Amino acid sequence: MKSTTLKITLLAFLAVGAFSCKNNETKTEEPLEVAAEASDLATSYVVDTEKSIIKWEGSKPTTTHFGTVNVFSGTLLAAGDKIEAGNFTIDMKSIVVQDIDGDERAMLEAHLKGTTEGKEGDFFDTNTYPHAKFEMTGIENDIVKGNLTIKDKTHAIEFPAKIIIEGDAMTLETEQIELDRTKWGVNFGSKSIFPNLGDKFVSDTMKVTISLVAVKA
Repeated sequence: MKSTTLKITLLAFLAVGAFSCKNNETKTEEPLEVAAEASDLATSYVVDTEKSIIKWEGSKPTTTHFGTVNVFSGTLLAAGDKIEAGNFTIDMKSIVVQDIDGDERAMLEAHLKGTTEGKEGDFFDTNTYPHAKFEMTGIENDIVKGNLTIKDKTHAIEFPAKIIIEGDAMTLETEQIELDRTKWGVNFGSKSIFPNLGDKFVSDTMKVTISLVAVKA
């Protein structure tokens, strides 16, 4: 069994402006680096979307909500025990809330997905932006660089990941990753964007944990 612990870091990009109405949003700027290309010796591993999952957590002063979102597709390319390139796409329409039930759960899921009339842009507006994507751009000294795109905005994140390659299977597991959601135009209830909210704010920190299972193509 081969095991490698990687710290995955993406290059920083310029923010494309504060969130406003969709008509005023600016398209993502060009990445500072292009996607990595694997060597001829690399083996392709296709992400098993049935076994892979992303957990999320968000909070406000009185409540923490958590749930899952599905991986839509993905490919990882490795030579030996080292990943050289790869990407995965997230199905934003699959957001599920797990800490509450009934009508309250349905209302929160609709609000997060943007399917509530008049509140489409509060969070992820999944009818307009159904997918988010992570794409690796290179590896240097066990640091993987790449682009994370949500709502057509691309920004830098950093997180450790444990990668295990055994036979025809690969797993990639991360610890909890903290992201500033406002960098991707997810501004609802943000005290940094709307300073007069008092204690009726939602934390800017969005926490995610990634678990990928991939099999040799």
